[in-house]
Amino acid sequence: MPPSNPKAPSSPTSKKTSPPPASWWKWPLRILMWLLGLAAAGALALALVIAVALAFAYPNLPDISDLADYRPKLPLRVYSSEGALLGEFGEERRNLTPIAEIPKVMTDAVLAIEDTRFFEHGGVDYKGMVRAMLANLGRIKSQGASTITMQVARNVYLSSEKTFTRKIYEILLTFKLEHLLSKNQILEVYMNQIYLGNRAYGFAAASEAYFGKPLKSISIAEAAMLAGLPKAPSRYNPISNPKRARIRQQYIIDRMEENGFITAAQAAEARKESIHIHTGQDDTRVHAEFVAEMARQLIFAQYGAEAYTRGLNVYTTLSASDQEAAYSALRRGIMNFERRQHYRGPEQFIELPTDPKDIDDAIDDVLADHPDNGDVLSAVVLEVSKRKLIAVRGNGDTIEVTGDGLKPVQSGLSDKAPPNIKLRRGAVIRVARTDKEGWEVTQLPEVEGAFVALDPRSGAIKALVGGFDFNKNKFNHVTQAWRQPGSSFKPFIYSAALEKGFTPATVINDGPLFFDSGFTGGQPWEPKNYDGKFDGPMTMRSALARSKNMVSIRILQAIGTRYGQEWATRFGFDAEKHPAYLTMALGAGSVTPMQMAVAYSVFANGGFRVNPWLIAKVTDFKGRTISETTPVPTEQNPRAIDARNAFVMDSLLNEVTRSGTAARAQATLKRPDLYGKTGTTNDAWDAWFAGFQPTLAAITWIGYDTPRNLGSRETGGGLSLPIWISFMDRALKGVPVMEPTVPPGVVNVGGEWFYDEYARNTGVASVGLDDRGAGSILAPQEAPAPEERSKILDLFRN
Repeated sequence: MPPSNPKAPSSPTSKKTSPPPASWWKWPLRILMWLLGLAAAGALALALVIAVALAFAYPNLPDISDLADYRPKLPLRVYSSEGALLGEFGEERRNLTPIAEIPKVMTDAVLAIEDTRFFEHGGVDYKGMVRAMLANLGRIKSQGASTITMQVARNVYLSSEKTFTRKIYEILLTFKLEHLLSKNQILEVYMNQIYLGNRAYGFAAASEAYFGKPLKSISIAEAAMLAGLPKAPSRYNPISNPKRARIRQQYIIDRMEENGFITAAQAAEARKESIHIHTGQDDTRVHAEFVAEMARQLIFAQYGAEAYTRGLNVYTTLSASDQEAAYSALRRGIMNFERRQHYRGPEQFIELPTDPKDIDDAIDDVLADHPDNGDVLSAVVLEVSKRKLIAVRGNGDTIEVTGDGLKPVQSGLSDKAPPNIKLRRGAVIRVARTDKEGWEVTQLPEVEGAFVALDPRSGAIKALVGGFDFNKNKFNHVTQAWRQPGSSFKPFIYSAALEKGFTPATVINDGPLFFDSGFTGGQPWEPKNYDGKFDGPMTMRSALARSKNMVSIRILQAIGTRYGQEWATRFGFDAEKHPAYLTMALGAGSVTPMQMAVAYSVFANGGFRVNPWLIAKVTDFKGRTISETTPVPTEQNPRAIDARNAFVMDSLLNEVTRSGTAARAQATLKRPDLYGKTGTTNDAWDAWFAGFQPTLAAITWIGYDTPRNLGSRETGGGLSLPIWISFMDRALKGVPVMEPTVPPGVVNVGGEWFYDEYARNTGVASVGLDDRGAGSILAPQEAPAPEERSKILDLFRN
């Protein structure tokens, strides 16, 4: 290919008219000589008429110099940091492939059927042209005689209408193309530009679309099937018309053999080859639909509509392996929750025909409206009893479900089941594989979820799943869902308290609280712990590990709600979303999962507030870098809290995963460098787990889009924590355990961490130990000595 022409338009589809060259008359003369050749075949009068028309038409032909630097419309592609394809956006699905990289078997197949003499003629097949002109005059049945060069002229610059005038322009453009470009250049344009159905332009895109494989890997049989598409992409589409596609493929294999492109043995083998057509969802692609959409929006905001045609490649910060771990963990967690819900019944009922020949069509029609949802597949019931169910999938596979696989739908098997719940022949249901390689009947979940993980040192997003399924619900719960954080918000209140003299050893009363209407300004408020019990005085460390509501309220009341509100903004929370009331201590404000990820990163990285970012690099279609993001070193980010505050909070959050409500984390993952906090909101509307390992902060949320109770026994520790553990189990493989570094300003006394200034019993010793009930602070000079503090604790324990 010649070097890039900076003045060339970005798309070859432009129809600019070039000024007539000084020697423009030479081309009409050449064409006149060609037409005189036709005259020898009996078309003299017609040839003279055409010659005059051509002499006047040639100067008005489009400028085709842009094809010397061929730049077709190329889609926007989004990749992971490793280069795994995450998403593709644009009307034309195309992979621009240089002619040198197109396998010979593909070009041979195309030449065999489209233009065998392509490298020999000057752009026009004269005998074919005579047939085409006679066809346009109605003398014979319409026939196709266009060479590859003529097809390029038509596909890039002209319409496909069959008129005499258009044919004249096509011939002129053909000669002009042959004069300007080499044969290989023309063939390269053709192989990349031609429309081949299924939104695929060019043979590289078609190979991906129909076979799910790169063009370089295709066989002779597959190349022959693709080569059959240019004539009529819809008629010979191997997905919608496999029989016609097969017939044309066999004909092209014959042509390849006749013209010496393949041997007789190769042809015989190709005719027998069974081709796997790629018709369903691409299970090999990384499931990152929400991330791809986020990247698309960001790039569109910068480049506008050109983003979909310039062939931009967007490389994200996403880790493909982490993303797959997050996707599978969240879906598994949601489906496990769904198994505990009542069965809502089949999605639809149809009357299956009695004639077996008509059953397949009926099943295909109904399942077209009930597509598979990832690994939750649709099927139609053929037979059902209390012990066995037989269903058929859209691909014809028959599935038999017995035993435990029927447990989730027992109510639908009952004789007393209402008509809308009853499982019967013709019911449209969902099935899924079980861990034991069997099948179970299930249902699409109504509950939603979100998962996000980022590197707390830089803010780079490593995994993000905005919901159960992007095609089912495109609302991104990671960035758009404002939900109550519940107890997962408590660490930020505790962090504020550390600056007010509290220590992990401060004793706080987990006793009843009552606030009358005079205090609240409205309805009386009598908060409760999750279990409804009160355990009396306990240390701050124990209170956070056990997620005690009364303790958090007393802490916030002691430090002041305004102070607690202001302190929370240091972590990236919006003050207006967290009104300065005592309910803030229980996480009654509003956050997004992304905000929580940023906030917990402050604890993970030693006190710095990082900004989440997604796009690492953007390149053009030739791989040249257009923009690139350089990560900001952690220490150059704004400091949100002191290093010693982060260190002490890490110690408390580590206790949660060691002996508290998230003890399952360390017990399962067998590593001590895990930190986090469970969260369950009032009435169990939201279930959270927010946690981190020093190299990875991750947040899980589960809830209904229209908030409602998840279940009386559903908690953040039971719903969201298992998802977080499943993700971390895969994401932390090979990551060494990290020991915390003790920053200046903290000391360990008797196994507990203190700020230097509070290590000598000058901090807040206790809260709420008097009989006045609403929480009082002992002044620093009233703080008891360690042995006295121990006696107080023993007294209240007894």
